[in-house]
Amino acid sequence: MSTAIRTLLFSLATLVAAHASFASADIAKPAKLDSETVVNAIASDLSAHFNLGGELQLEMLRPWTPPARTAREWRVQLTQYPSALASSLLVRCRFLADGESAGEAVLTFRAMHMRDAWLARQPINVGAAFDTGLLDVRRTDFLRDRDALPADAGDGTYSFSRSVQSGRVLTWRDVGRRPLVRKGEMVEVTATDGGLLITLKGLAMQNGAQGDAVTIRNPDSRRDFTAFVVDENHVHVRF
Repeated sequence: MSTAIRTLLFSLATLVAAHASFASADIAKPAKLDSETVVNAIASDLSAHFNLGGELQLEMLRPWTPPARTAREWRVQLTQYPSALASSLLVRCRFLADGESAGEAVLTFRAMHMRDAWLARQPINVGAAFDTGLLDVRRTDFLRDRDALPADAGDGTYSFSRSVQSGRVLTWRDVGRRPLVRKGEMVEVTATDGGLLITLKGLAMQNGAQGDAVTIRNPDSRRDFTAFVVDENHVHVRF
C-alpha cells in the first residue's frame, strides 16, 4: 500500500471519529433540573461571592419542587445574596432552561464552611514562638468555630499570647504578632532627613510588632516621640 493511500485512509478514519464524537455530544437529551445541580451551583456561587478558602457544603432543609419542564442546559442564578454566611442560609435564586426563565425559588440550607485549622499537638506555653512543628491540622467548620486559626495563617512574626492545651484547635485569640520592641528596653532609633542619617538610643515605652507605631523616650531630654518598629530593637522616625 502506497504512502498516499495510507495517508488518505488515516484522514478518513480521523474524520469519522471526529464526526462520531460530535454527534454523541450533540444529542444530549433534555432533562429535569435536580437538587444536586442546584446545591452545587449555589455553593460555587456563594464561595466565589464571599471569596472563601476551603469548601462550602450545603444541605437543603426543606422539600423543593423542580420546574416541570426539561432542558439541555440548566443554570442557577442567585438573585439575592445573604449579607453574611451562617450555619442556616436563606437563598433566593432563578432557574434558566436553555437560557430562558423557568421560575424562581427561595431555598433554605444548612451550611458548613470546611477548612483546615491549626491544632496544638502538645501543650504550648505563653510567649512561645509560632512553630508549625508544634502543630497539626484538623478539618474544621469555620461557621461553627468562627475564630479558628486557618492553617494558611501564622508565621514567624507571631507568638503565643496565652497557653494552649494539647489537642485544641487554635484561635486568633491564642496568638499575636511577636513584639520586636519591648517596653522598658533600650532600642536603636534611626531618622533620615534628606541625605542626613541620625542615630540615637531611646527607651521603649510600650511593646510593638513590626510596623507598629510605638512611643519612645529620649533618655537625655526625657521627651517622648513616635517611631515605627522595623526590626528587633530597632525603630525609625518618619518626618
